[in-house]
Amino acid sequence: MGLPEHVSSVAPGVWRIRVPLPGSPLRNLNSWVVTSDGQALVIDTGFNMPECLEAMKSGLAAIGANPSRTSFMLTHMHSDHTGLVGRLAAPGTDIFMGRLDAPFMDPGMNWWNPMVDYAVQNGFGRQQISDALASHPGIKFHPGAIGPMKLLEDGDSITVGDRELACVLTPGHTPGHICLYDRQARLLFSGDHVLGDITPHIESWAYRFNALKCFMSSLEKIRGLDVVQALPGHRGTIAELGPRIDQLVAHHAARADETVQVLAGGCMTAYEIASRMTWDVRAPSWEQFPITQKWFAVGETIAHLRWLEDSGRVRRQIEDGIARFCVGE
Repeated sequence: MGLPEHVSSVAPGVWRIRVPLPGSPLRNLNSWVVTSDGQALVIDTGFNMPECLEAMKSGLAAIGANPSRTSFMLTHMHSDHTGLVGRLAAPGTDIFMGRLDAPFMDPGMNWWNPMVDYAVQNGFGRQQISDALASHPGIKFHPGAIGPMKLLEDGDSITVGDRELACVLTPGHTPGHICLYDRQARLLFSGDHVLGDITPHIESWAYRFNALKCFMSSLEKIRGLDVVQALPGHRGTIAELGPRIDQLVAHHAARADETVQVLAGGCMTAYEIASRMTWDVRAPSWEQFPITQKWFAVGETIAHLRWLEDSGRVRRQIEDGIARFCVGE
């Protein structure tokens, strides 16, 4: 009997489970499963929702993963990667995650509150924020309490049977994003750090974290790895990592230039700038963007503004609690 349609083998001992993400423009998550000597490591899980759970359970059963010998690695905090871990992990199962992202998994942390204040400072109305958070997948599909995790640092490793996966800290998409590198097989499990068919979302909702600067540095960090194939969290695999990194660097340079061009019209909030940028969203105008997409767009705009401010191309001024950006002088 063959594998179900949403499960495939991509390399010896490496499986992909395509997990549907209903309502998300990402469409699917790639949950990678590494198997060796009767052990399995699941890399990312999908939203905490029934469709995702069914895909994961049937996929793991199809490849013969023994629940009592299956551990989990969460590349970063976002709920499309973490949502199901509490429902899939057997008692006593190892759950690995980067130390910097792990605190955001605490459902009682209320880490949204500072983001609300920062969003107001950058031009959002409070009712818009309330609407955005009510529909935000990070809240709707959060895994809830998941118990103790084994926290990872840059350079740590995870052993699966006779395979060793090195942890590579790659901040940018989130502060504590981690890729896994199988040096022997020359495979990089890249999470949302490098995607092949779409551009990773880089946003800033806290001034202290220059997300785009970190992302660019993290791209250079993995450039020198000997990789025959990168296995990302969404869409297709990546056969040539270096050229894809070049494309991502060029993309963000172009977006930064567009941001400066918008500011030629005068000083604006990040929200106003985002409303004048070009976006790959199926809506006839900014006013008709879904509120969640506006949230993502403004967050990405802030990341570019923060990066541009660091280089002196843009300056920021705060008046009456509102931040406006102008072309640098």
